[in-house]
Amino acid sequence: MTAPDLHATDVLANERTLLAYVRTALALIGFGFVIARFGLFVSEIAAITHIASTSPHLSTGFGVTMALGGIVIGLVGGWRYAATDADLRRGVVRPLSAAVAYVISIAVAAIGLLVAALLIVYR
Repeated sequence: MTAPDLHATDVLANERTLLAYVRTALALIGFGFVIARFGLFVSEIAAITHIASTSPHLSTGFGVTMALGGIVIGLVGGWRYAATDADLRRGVVRPLSAAVAYVISIAVAAIGLLVAALLIVYR
């Protein structure tokens, strides 16, 4: 049973949003892997060039955290898709709250600052 005002465009927009969550999750997991291996790369280059390097544990921890964040984003995306689909079928529209938008923006800014700090440390 579908709601009388349910349109294909609404359902397809919800599916596109799910795909955006999946794409973001995969990007975070991939970047997490690259960042975790960046510390290993720096220590190998330092060993070859006989230059003292900082510990790679910072980038490994940050990379693992980003990969875990990607997993969380993927799970949240699946949950949001299912919840939005159920709401659309009931004829209800619930937008994302402003508080959640602020938290997401602050988290993205924090990740950007950490990446910048890692780049400064490893230069």
